[in-house]
Amino acid sequence: MLIEALAAGLFSTGFPAGTVFAQGVFGGRPGKLPPGQSIYRIAGTASVNGAPATLQTPVRPGDTVETGKDSELIFVIDGHSMLLRSESRLVIESEKKDAASRLISGLRMLTGKILSASRGTRFRVTTATATIGIRGTGWYGESDPEQTYFCTCYGATDVTSINDPDSKETVVSKQHDRPLYITGRSARGRNIRNAPFINHTDQELMLIETLVGRSPPFVFPKGDYTGPRRDY
Repeated sequence: MLIEALAAGLFSTGFPAGTVFAQGVFGGRPGKLPPGQSIYRIAGTASVNGAPATLQTPVRPGDTVETGKDSELIFVIDGHSMLLRSESRLVIESEKKDAASRLISGLRMLTGKILSASRGTRFRVTTATATIGIRGTGWYGESDPEQTYFCTCYGATDVTSINDPDSKETVVSKQHDRPLYITGRSARGRNIRNAPFINHTDQELMLIETLVGRSPPFVFPKGDYTGPRRDY
């Protein structure tokens, strides 16, 4: 049932050339990654701190993760599960927990696209035009110099335009209830607006949650999930 759901979702998201990624996923049943393994799947090219990534490469707080053209990387770090799409650059900011370990304090992505899931933790996501406070949430974001697309897939987030502190929203979502565009060049107080549901699926959320031994908090749909549950 899980593999059928993944097939329905992943092949509908527009991966190139029948997608090496999707073909690779169906070679085995997804499950929680074993201790010590960070990366679940690489399609195309990816790097960690400038060095080519392999399935044995660890990903830790403080690292910079990048993907090449027509590439994708799925990895887990400290209970956070992430799917990084093509031509993305992600800086995993960290804070010291004790002398031997560090925790994620934030994610900085000025260009690219990411789907992520976490529970019971709070941190900050910074894009080219927005800062988003994450409160144990499933979320999807796209960042470019002009605007940020952000979907609170489930959970709660605090969204603010970097250049306009008067543009801020708290979103509480059960299932993709209020995707947003966040800009920085509109009139004061008008840099956040409603957006459509785009470029990510419930099947992908189910996959990345599975990698950390969880499942999404909503009832998984019988068929393809093609849009948000509410009109706005």
